[in-house]
Amino acid sequence: MNAFEYAHPKTAREAVALLGSGWEDGAILAGGTDLLSLMKNYVVTPKRLVSINGIPEVTGGLGWEAHTGGFAIRALVTLDQLLQDKMLQKEFPALAQAAAGVSSPQIRNMGTVGGDLCQRPRCWYFRNGFGLLARDANGKSLVPGGENRYHAILGNDGPAYFVNPSSLAPMLIALGATVHLFGPKGGRKVGLADFFVIPKSDAERENALQPNEILTEVVIPAASRGLANATYEVRQKEALDWPLAAASVALKMEAGRVARARIVLGHVAPIPWAANDAAQWLTGKSITEETAAQAGEAAVAGAKPLSGNKYKVQLARVAVKRALLAAAKEGA
Repeated sequence: MNAFEYAHPKTAREAVALLGSGWEDGAILAGGTDLLSLMKNYVVTPKRLVSINGIPEVTGGLGWEAHTGGFAIRALVTLDQLLQDKMLQKEFPALAQAAAGVSSPQIRNMGTVGGDLCQRPRCWYFRNGFGLLARDANGKSLVPGGENRYHAILGNDGPAYFVNPSSLAPMLIALGATVHLFGPKGGRKVGLADFFVIPKSDAERENALQPNEILTEVVIPAASRGLANATYEVRQKEALDWPLAAASVALKMEAGRVARARIVLGHVAPIPWAANDAAQWLTGKSITEETAAQAGEAAVAGAKPLSGNKYKVQLARVAVKRALLAAAKEGA
């Protein structure tokens, strides 16, 4: 990797001042499970690494906090801490389940919630130096006519074809979570559903974070307390790997029927994909094998598979069905 400076500031304000105004000026170092690999392959070449370990604004535990109005999870909480937290297991078991999907104990112990949400795409074109949008010298995307079996089936009208790799984001979005960001002008809040964006150029990023901002915490609103929640992932193997498709759901049930639903697909689009039409269709219905299957069908109605990933349509359809059935069982 290229030579770089290292800084270990004491506060968030010191950290953002060290990051600079461009993506190559500085990079945030937390667990480092993704960043260091990208640097070793020269995919990213920051001039300075800014360690945020120990900064009060991002360090701490998780739990219900009056000042946030919800269940707050600090950015440096590890995936293993999510798994071990009894309150989270009780209130949002599907979020703990999503963390458990990261099957490597080493990554669960080092990887953080903030890092999971901000990690870069796992697209092999991007990871091999072809840029975020994987274009050739003439500006044409390599993906539609290339090796695309793990790429997007939704939100892939172009120019982005990668899939969002976050394990936690679909479930957090289904729960209505908000992220707190801190930059030179202070803090700001962004709904997690709006945090992820589909870039239009290689100069853009996959989220709303600015080069000199830090994600400090994630907050699940109190209104999501009591929702039946579940997640279901389809994987090629049980060893450490990313899912081929996933679905996370949160249901408000009244008298055995759906009063409100959120369905969010993962690993099938450049952003966590909210299946709003499918969720709306469920309103007023009870969750049965038939209605869950129909909701799965509605969730992938707009899918546009590429030459090698049509199989992902069926996987996403099944993931929605099984997540809904699991949530309904929990809420019964």
